[in-house]
Amino acid sequence: MKYDYLMIHYGELSTKGNNRKQFIQALLHNVRVALKPFEVVCKGDHDHIYVYLGDKKVEPIAERLQDVSGIQKISLVAKSEKDIETLKANACELLDLERGKTFKVEVKRTDKAYPLDSHGIAVALGDAILDHRPDLSVDVHEPDILLKAQVRKEGAYLSCHEVPGIGGYPMGMNGKVTMLLSGGIDSPVAAYSLMRRGIKVECLHFAAPPYTSEAVIDKLKDLLKALNLYQNDIKLEIVPFTELQLDIYKYVPEPYCITIMRRMMLRIAEGVARKNGCLAIATGESIGQVASQTLASVQTINAVTSFPILRPLCCSDKLQIISVAEKIGTFDISIRPYEDCCTIFKPKKPKTKPRIDECEEYEAKWDWRSQVARCIEQTKKIYLSEGEEVFSKVETERKDEE
Repeated sequence: MKYDYLMIHYGELSTKGNNRKQFIQALLHNVRVALKPFEVVCKGDHDHIYVYLGDKKVEPIAERLQDVSGIQKISLVAKSEKDIETLKANACELLDLERGKTFKVEVKRTDKAYPLDSHGIAVALGDAILDHRPDLSVDVHEPDILLKAQVRKEGAYLSCHEVPGIGGYPMGMNGKVTMLLSGGIDSPVAAYSLMRRGIKVECLHFAAPPYTSEAVIDKLKDLLKALNLYQNDIKLEIVPFTELQLDIYKYVPEPYCITIMRRMMLRIAEGVARKNGCLAIATGESIGQVASQTLASVQTINAVTSFPILRPLCCSDKLQIISVAEKIGTFDISIRPYEDCCTIFKPKKPKTKPRIDECEEYEAKWDWRSQVARCIEQTKKIYLSEGEEVFSKVETERKDEE
C-alpha cells in the first residue's frame, strides 16, 4: 500500500450553489498551471481535485499547492477498494509506514448505500489496527497518528497526512482591480489578500523622476515576482507623476499636499481602472496609520470618485501586516531603502482632518484635469509572468489572454 494522490479540499467553494462547477473548473485550471513544471495529472469532481503522484516527490508539489487560492487543505491519500476486509488490510499496511504510539480513526461515508455507517467503519478499522499493531493504543484526543478514511461511490481513500491551503476563492473568479502599489510593506500584503479572495490584481505605481530612483522600479518587479506565486501573471503600470506632483506643491499649502496628491492619485487610478476593465481600486491603507489614512482624510480623499475602493488592511495593525509580509516573502524586499513619491515629498505637518471645500479651493488654482488625463494615457506597462519580466507580448495579446 502506498500513497497515490494528493486530494485537494475546496473549502469555501463547497458553499456555492448553481455556479459551483464554474468555481471548480477555475480552480482545476489554476492547479494545473501551478503544477505544470511537475508534469503530473490533475482531475477534479464535485467534491475534490486529485493530483496523481506516480513516482513524483510529494513535498514540493504539496508546497506549491499551498500557494494556490481556493484550496482549504491538501491530503496525501491512498485509494482502496471499498469492501471492509480490503479496507482493513490497507489501513493496517498504511499504518506500518507511520511512526507513533497512539492512533485515532475518523471516517466520512458519502456512499449511503454502504452496508456500514461511519461509526461501524471506524470501529472495524480500529479493531483491525489494534490486532495488527499491538504496540499501538487508541487516543481520541491527541493521537500521534490520525487515520482518515473516506468511503465514496467510486472507492475509499485513506490518509494520515494533510497540510493547510490558503483558502479563499480561485484566482480570477471575483473580477480584477487596480492596486495602488507603493513599494512599501503594506500594499503587497493588500494585493496578496485580494488574490486570496480570487481577485485578479493589476498594479499601478506613481513615479516622480528624478526625485524618485529608478531602483524603485526594480524593487517593484521583485515584489511582483514574489506575488507571482499567487497570481501567475501581473501587469504593472508606471504613472509619470512628476509634473502633477510639482504643481501640487506649487499651488497647495504644505499641510494639504498629501491630501491633494491622494485625491489626484484616485482620479488617475479610476481612469486607468476603467480603461482596463477593472471593477474597483485597491490600496494598502490601514485606518489611522498615517495622516492620509485617518477617517476624516479618507472621506475627503474619496470624495473625488464614486468608483469602488477596497482597503483589505483597513483594520490590520502593523505587526499583523509585517507577519504576513514575512510569510509571503515580500518584507525584505519592501524594506529596501528606496523611497516613493509619497515619502520623498512628505510634509512636516500634514493635515489630519482636511476639508473637502478647502481641497476644491486649492485645486481650482491650476489646470490639473489635463495633467490627470496625460498621466492616464502615458503610463508605462510592465508584465511579470511566473517570476520573470515578459517583453515579447504586446498589450493586445495580453488582453486576449485575460
